[in-house]
Parts: sequence; C-alpha cells; structure tokens
Amino acid sequence: MGTTGPFGIIILAGGSGSRLGGQDKPGLVVGDRALIGSVVAAGTAAGARQVIVVGPERPGLGSVSFVTEEPPGAGPVPALRRGLAEAAGPWVAVLAADLPFLREAHLGTLLGAAAGHNGAVLVDEARRPQWLVGCWRTEALRREAAAYAGTSLGGLFGPLAPVLVEVAPAPGEPPPWLDCDTPEDLRRARGWLRARPRERT
Repeated sequence: MGTTGPFGIIILAGGSGSRLGGQDKPGLVVGDRALIGSVVAAGTAAGARQVIVVGPERPGLGSVSFVTEEPPGAGPVPALRRGLAEAAGPWVAVLAADLPFLREAHLGTLLGAAAGHNGAVLVDEARRPQWLVGCWRTEALRREAAAYAGTSLGGLFGPLAPVLVEVAPAPGEPPPWLDCDTPEDLRRARGWLRARPRERT
C-alpha cells in the first residue's frame, strides 16, 4: 500500500434533506452519534489534520471549521469549491455528512490506493463509484473544480480518473458507503446498530 502523507477532510453538510421530509439529515442519530459526528470521528481517527464542514455550524464536533457556500444551498459543486478554498494539505477526503458506517480503516484504504494517482473512490457492490466517499490530490481537484461548468459531482470527479476501491463488507455487515438519504435508509442503518450494540467507530 502506498502513502499520501498529510490529509484533511471536507464534509458536505448543506443539503436540504428533502427525501427525509426536510429533517436536519447530518444531525439525525444512528446508534449514539449524529451522522455527521460519525464522519468527523472517522476522519479524526484516521489522522486528518483539518476538518472542514460545508454547512451550518453545529456544536459538539471538536476542532472543525465551518464554512458556507454562496449562496447557501447552491448545490454540491459550489459547496465543494468552498471547502477546497480552505483546504491546506496536499490530500483531501471529500465525504458526505450521512455515513454512519464509515471508519478509520476505510479512509486509510482510500488514501493508500490514491498514492501515485489523482484520487481514489469507494465503489458499491455493483461497482458504481460513490463519489462522496473518496480521497483526492488537493491541487488536482482544485484545478478541476475551477474549470468545471457542470452541476454533477460525478462529472467533476470522473475526469480525474480515480482508482476504484472495493471494500466488501462481511455477510450481514453494513457497507461503509451506506448513506441515509431516505427514511428506509435510516431505518436500515439503525436496525444494523440495534443488532450490534457494541459497534463503535
């Protein structure tokens, strides 16, 4: 496995939660943590030197920098650009705010796979890239974002030709890319943790 050196994380946390009835999705609790708290904990445990949250300020997350895209709610691409404006390290993980099963080891795997490339991204069981679970060379991503005129994260990330990383969960285990976009996603995530009460980040 290669090594990338110092890294930070950008968490995109400004969505409206429309598929969850407008609830504050990053603040929803799975297990004993808010969703965004699990993502911050994974990054901190993996050694992130900088944690940038693009979205509303919220307490209890430790040494986190909060920024907001202009205008607020403009979408994930403007949010990413705003986060990149603050990124100081040579590598950055770009993550959704609703990944209750993302862990330190997954970020380590991504960082190792990204070494020597522009980035690396997790894929799901169908080998579809999960664009908001990836690690990137900061300057390459910043250049691509500055030149990109579209609105799709896939359209922005894809030309960087990231390494696709498959992390197969054990049978019955939750996948690290599981996000909580819908009530059914949320029920499923909570069900996994009720069945495994000692699971911790």
